[in-house]
Amino acid sequence: MVQFTLPKKSKVKKGQKFDAAKGAENKKTFKVYRYDPDQGENPTMDEYDINLDECGPMVLDAIIHIKDNVDSTLTFRRSCREGICGSCAMNIDGRNTLACLKPINEVKGDVKITPLPHMPVVKDLVPDLTHAYAQYESIEPWMKTDTATPSRERLQSPEDAQKLNGDDGKGPAACILCFCCSTSCPSYWWNPDKFMGPAVLLNAWRWLTDSRDEAKGERLDQLEDPFKLYRCHTIMNCTNACPKDLNPAKSISEIKKMIVERHS
Repeated sequence: MVQFTLPKKSKVKKGQKFDAAKGAENKKTFKVYRYDPDQGENPTMDEYDINLDECGPMVLDAIIHIKDNVDSTLTFRRSCREGICGSCAMNIDGRNTLACLKPINEVKGDVKITPLPHMPVVKDLVPDLTHAYAQYESIEPWMKTDTATPSRERLQSPEDAQKLNGDDGKGPAACILCFCCSTSCPSYWWNPDKFMGPAVLLNAWRWLTDSRDEAKGERLDQLEDPFKLYRCHTIMNCTNACPKDLNPAKSISEIKKMIVERHS
């Protein structure tokens, strides 16, 4: 079982304070979670005063500025900076989101930044996603077919493609696996070892609704479990947290409906 708690005696305490604003009028304080499990010490919240005229408009820009100019020991993930890769998912101002999509001016007062909640921490703002990726692999997220491979691609009607892509590109195929939704879900906090979580179930629905896939029965058999699927209590935190405006809760309800229909 994966333990989703901080180490014992892990009370977060106030850490160091860095003044990099140099008396600037347009400044902001960023309170950033710091934790290195190899050091055996409690987590801290370090404070950085930043001159906003020296960095870009997004929270990720400020974090990069801190890393490059103030404190090179700060550790975080980032890649595309375009809201596509999901690497910079973290909790900002009390909400899970992507740092590259979160404008600094949307946060009133100090900007508090912590890693995705209820996940093991590798270091600072980097969560350990090993368990989440293993759950994703368990749904076999690839096309499964029994019929002979066609000479060209497997065709799909525009209507069937729309089920995957959704309106305005907000269908299940648009999930970037940032896990903002799963780490916002109380049911996932309570049963991370058994409940698949909204991110994985959203992707399970993506393959269940794909008209080209031929393993619907097998996929439903794998999901029909008191914990894997039915720990979802429709709290809706997942849909509220998704930075891509997707609806994991609806996808989970569609899976439940599909299971009921095949037994009726």
